[in-house]
Amino acid sequence: MNMSKIRLQINAIDDQLLALLEERMELVRAIGEIKRQSGTAIYRPDREREILDRLGAHKGVLTKSAIEAIFLEIFAVSRHLELAEKIAFLGPVGSFSHQAAESRFGAFGEYLAMQTIAAVFNAVEAGRAKYGVVPIANNVSGLVGDTIDKLETSSLLIASDMELPIHHAFASRAESLNAIKRVYSKDVAFCQCRAFFAEHLLETLDYIPVESTTKAAQLASADHEAAAVCSHIAAKLHDLPVLFENIEDSGENRTRFAILSDFQNPASGKDKTTILAQTPNKAGALFLLLKEFNDAAINLTKLDSRPSKGDESRSQFFIDFDGHRDDPAVAAILERRKDTIKWLGSYAKTC
Repeated sequence: MNMSKIRLQINAIDDQLLALLEERMELVRAIGEIKRQSGTAIYRPDREREILDRLGAHKGVLTKSAIEAIFLEIFAVSRHLELAEKIAFLGPVGSFSHQAAESRFGAFGEYLAMQTIAAVFNAVEAGRAKYGVVPIANNVSGLVGDTIDKLETSSLLIASDMELPIHHAFASRAESLNAIKRVYSKDVAFCQCRAFFAEHLLETLDYIPVESTTKAAQLASADHEAAAVCSHIAAKLHDLPVLFENIEDSGENRTRFAILSDFQNPASGKDKTTILAQTPNKAGALFLLLKEFNDAAINLTKLDSRPSKGDESRSQFFIDFDGHRDDPAVAAILERRKDTIKWLGSYAKTC
């Protein structure tokens, strides 16, 4: 078979794919109308995960990650047809939060870049955006304090989460490393690249923290004695030459992002729940909390401690566990400890 005949076959398949997508989108419109009438949330991460898990079991040329990439974009177009809604993210454009938002909501999303994590929460709480995307934890530098602080006081819930591989570049207009006097980046990015600076004898530089790695690239692009630790996309956005790629200490550097909104997910059967729990700052208090989960056969998947602001008599813990708040065993613990546990959301497992 020659190339021309193969291309004709591809054209015919493309026509079939388009016709099937049109048919799918007509059904999506119908579902959107039902959701509007019933007040149901347009974004259903549990339903999307169910579809991806089912299709991911397919055996063929397409890998599971390839199938997921294709269908996440289809889901994004579908949501746009059901009801176009705004997504706020920790900006500026080109930030890792922006990448996370686009990977989940696709090119059709209407995005709002916000200057701070608090501004993302405010935008969703005020109804200027339906969803917010913020970093919640990094496997190297730990919990993102600004996000946890806002979750503690906000009425918003975690509707879903996702993980994004984080790769940092070292970019500069300087003629040589010796000409660099200062480095701009976000504080957590500096923490994730300590080994690079030590290995290249750059520890004596002036490290200047800024609100985002994209802002760092912007500042370094106008300063020939400066460099930025930023994403490759941010360097490209500001036409900043990349001197070194992948300078992060860990090749497994990943950031978990939370997708915030104002609705509760129904149970999907494959859920996890996130809470903030407080205990008295005394011996055995954490043990008693964990024992309740153990006695109920609930599997904890994450446990991080953090300071309890303004009350040294108490300790606070960020906890993920398997299950949904409507599961009887989970509901019983949340009810018994309703004065010391804040439920942050139950949602389909994605990471």
